[in-house]
Amino acid sequence: MPSIEFKGKRHIYAHHLTVPYRPLVPDPDRSSGDCPDDDNLIIHGDNLHALKALMPRFAGRVKCIYIDPPYNTGNEGWVYNDNTNGPILKHWLANEGPVDGEDLERHDKWLTMMWPRLHLLKELLSEDGVIFVSIDDNEQHHLRMLMDEIFGEENFIANIIWQKKGPSR
Repeated sequence: MPSIEFKGKRHIYAHHLTVPYRPLVPDPDRSSGDCPDDDNLIIHGDNLHALKALMPRFAGRVKCIYIDPPYNTGNEGWVYNDNTNGPILKHWLANEGPVDGEDLERHDKWLTMMWPRLHLLKELLSEDGVIFVSIDDNEQHHLRMLMDEIFGEENFIANIIWQKKGPSR
């Protein structure tokens, strides 16, 4: 099976396994009613840590996932901030600051950010679960290759293309 190669992959390859579990702590002041722990959860926090916190209770049980990661257009100014252990990766990411249009390695950084998250999402999905990802043309081709490697090329069903309303004719 083909795989996608990107700077940082060998350093981030098993990062999803090293992210520590964190407990989900209910906040009664922000909760509505007496909801059971696995019903209508709103989690505030870093998405990588939130995914790992969901693992003990929901691994293999989630039927539908929708994510909307940064489109990596160069205009978002997002900062890759995962607490990675590799000194080479730490140095590479720390020196760069926000990822913008001038960053020639922004696609590698985006892939490095997505890799552990997609692995955790795969662990959360049930056998018959589906995942939907909103993305634009800046990373669509990279995302497809990443998803094929993690979820299996044979599990791809289709691209759904949303056509923005064009000019009046």
